[in-house]
Parts: sequence; structure tokens; C-alpha cells
Amino acid sequence: MHDSAVVVGSGPNGLAAAITLAGAGLHVTVLEGADTIGGGTRTEELTLPGYLHDVCSAFHPLGVASPFFAGLPLSDFGLEWRVPEVQVAHPLDDGTAGAVYQSVDRTAASLGDDGAVWARDIGGVAARWDALSSTLLGPLIRVPSYPLRLAWFGTRALWPATTYLQRRFDSPTARALFAGIAGHSILPLNRPFTASFGLLLGGLAHVAGWPVAVGGSSSITNAMRAYLESLGGEVLTRHAVESRSDLPAAAITIFDTTPTTVAAVYGDEVPGRVARRYRRFRPGPGAFKIDVATSQPIPWVGAEPRLAGTVHVGGTWEEIARAEAQVWRGEHPDTPFVLVGQQSVADPTRAPDGGDTVWAYCHVPSGSTEDMTDRIIDQIERFATGFRATIRLVRVMDSAALEARNPNYVGGDISGGAHDGFQLLMRGGTNPYRTGVAGVYLCSSSTPPGAGVHGMCGWHAARQALSDLRGGT
Repeated sequence: MHDSAVVVGSGPNGLAAAITLAGAGLHVTVLEGADTIGGGTRTEELTLPGYLHDVCSAFHPLGVASPFFAGLPLSDFGLEWRVPEVQVAHPLDDGTAGAVYQSVDRTAASLGDDGAVWARDIGGVAARWDALSSTLLGPLIRVPSYPLRLAWFGTRALWPATTYLQRRFDSPTARALFAGIAGHSILPLNRPFTASFGLLLGGLAHVAGWPVAVGGSSSITNAMRAYLESLGGEVLTRHAVESRSDLPAAAITIFDTTPTTVAAVYGDEVPGRVARRYRRFRPGPGAFKIDVATSQPIPWVGAEPRLAGTVHVGGTWEEIARAEAQVWRGEHPDTPFVLVGQQSVADPTRAPDGGDTVWAYCHVPSGSTEDMTDRIIDQIERFATGFRATIRLVRVMDSAALEARNPNYVGGDISGGAHDGFQLLMRGGTNPYRTGVAGVYLCSSSTPPGAGVHGMCGWHAARQALSDLRGGT
């Protein structure tokens, strides 16, 4: 028992924790309730044979830029990254489009008079990434390693995105481009801290791009599993954990699950203060996702979206801000902000015969079962005339279906909890990985640094567990 560990859940964070523990010499068993590993990092033929659709996560700005992933030899286990020419495009109604290239200079040049600000702010995040990552990819309530650089970031990141884009940019193109990236916060864009999402994700486009994994996102977790097994670890699927009796004895147990799962399994063993914190932890809005098999790539009006791996569809920054505010009020926007992925731009293995796999979703109120299919397709058609005619088959997943596929997506929340206010800062307390139960830890995206395929939640939790096991603090 003293040299063994159990990890519950085989998403990227669970596998990251397992790899870290196995690398420290423990025998590690990963328990996964589903038939296949991966959590939100799965790829399936959801529509037609030969069309490989990413079930949830699709583009991975932190897949290469994460300090944890940077230290793994995953290419030796079959993982290959591909980066599109345009990382993010944002079409507008006049036929033009904003574009983020991996090059800061090329991006700045495309934005005219706003280019200098983009290079200074978003390019500045990329230039400082090695220093910023050590703080931004961990608990925020702690002494930073590089306080001056964090202060530089904070003077911009604390703003609401709407305030930032109006003060820093003049053109409709630059404002819309920034708003679309900030929209990944799944918050009203007039909330504090929402500018941080635009700065961080925009900056990452200039660090390692927004790459895709060749063959689908499942290639990431498949490579992680293979590496774990090379270290002596094992993965057991179809092994759900609902009570203590489902867990083997181990010195360390780490959950890549929601906090409520830990509370359900351990009951009164969870200290009252932690149990209260878990009960107060709120999910964010849900997602409504469609996967589309098409006969050809999306016929965007502008050139830039045709070269982009990710396209943000929502029109002006005012339209995006209005749609995201509606979702937060419990409403379903008539013209939602839609995030579109066209992975075949960088990875042609995703679809046969010149077709494409269109990955698209919008934000909706938590637990929504309202059908947003036509509204999503209408938004794409708005900037890609003739899109409907290319559709061969559509597969729909509302928020309830997303949660049914992955219990961590409470109410369809794919981000592991709301990103607003105090919850964003604390993300589970000053020591968010400990559960208060001896030897039991939490490593899901409900812990810092939150959502994304980066493995850092699992890495931090495993390091905390190893420190405690060895008598650290």
C-alpha cells in the first residue's frame, strides 16, 4: 500500500497525476468508469464512417506550451502536433476578417494602426510566457515567482474585456477579434478578469499556436497512457468509483472528478469546511455542440477563415458581449457566439474524400435542453454562404447529453466551474488539491489552473500528494 497510488478518472489531468506519481516510483492504477479513456479528450466517428470528430476538446494552445507537457516524450508514443497557418479568424459582415497568426509581426501588420498595441500587449504575453506560466498555471493565491512580470500582466488582465478592447483598440476588426478570444471565459464580457482570457489565449497563439493532434484529440491521452504504462502504471476502464468499496487500498488517491464526487464517496470523512466549499462550488453555463460531416470545407466568404483552425462566429464585439450576457441571465441568444473548429485545415486525416468535420458549439444556460442547431448553422451561413448545402449529417449534443457523456460536465459546463470573481481566484481554496481526507486529493479542472488540456492540475495535485507522503507541508 505505501508504494501504491490510485487515480480516479483518465482525462489529461488524471493521466498527468498518474505519470507524475509513477515517475516518482509509485505503482499507479488509473480507474476509468467509461469504456475508453480520455475524459473530454476523446475522438469518435460521431456522424459518418471516416469522419473523426473531437467529442469535446479540439484545439490545444497549452498542449505544447504547458510546462508539464513540455517535459514528456509523447512524440515517442505517437503524438504529433499540427499548427494551422491562421490560429484564429473572426469574420465580419463586410466580408473582411481579423486573423491571429503564430507570428506576432504578421498579426500586427494585418491589424493596421491597432497592430502596435496588439504586439505590445498580446505579443508581450508571448514574450514573457516562460515567466508568466509558472504563476498563471497554478494557484493564484500564492507568492509569485516573477512578481514584476505578473504585475505587468495584472494591470491589463484585471479589466473587463469590454473595457480593455474599447480603451486599447480603435478598429471594429481588432475589437471583435479580441472579444471572440475573451469569449472563451464563458462570462459576460463586462465582468472583471475577462480581459485575462483574451490576453492569455491570444498570447498562446504566438507561443506555440493553437495546434491539433493528428488523428484527433484522443491521440493525446492515448500517448499519455502508453507513456504511463512504460513507467509501470496501469489503466482499468469500466471501473466506476461510487463508494469507498470501489477503491483499492493505496497511500495516495487522486480524483480527476468534480468536487461533489469526492464528497459523495467519502461522506462525513470530508471535513465540514471543505464540504461546505465543495457545496458552494458553482458550475458555469453549459454548451450546446453540433458535429457536422460536410462534403467540402466551409465556404467562408473571406480568405483568412479558410486557413484557420478555429473561427469565432459572432459578428461585432457588441454582438458577442450581448449574447454572452444573455446566457448568463438564463436566456438563449437568437444570434449566439459560436466557436467553430475545422481541424482538417491542419490535419487532413480527419475526413475522407475532401470532406470536413465541423466542430461547433455555443454557450447556453446550465442544463439547457433547448435545440440551438439552426441558430448555430444560421450564424455560420451568415459568413459562409452555401454552408447548409455542404452538410451531409449533423450530430447534436445539448448540455444534458454532454453531462451524460462526461459526469464532470455538470449541466454541460465544460470548464470545470464558473470563472467569475472569488471562485476564479481561489478555484477551491488556498490549498485546492487537498480534500481534507488524509491521502486523498483532487486534480480535475475544478482546481487551478482550470480548464484546458495542459495536465497542470494533475501535476500540481500529484506533487502535493508526494510532498505530504514524504512529510512535507
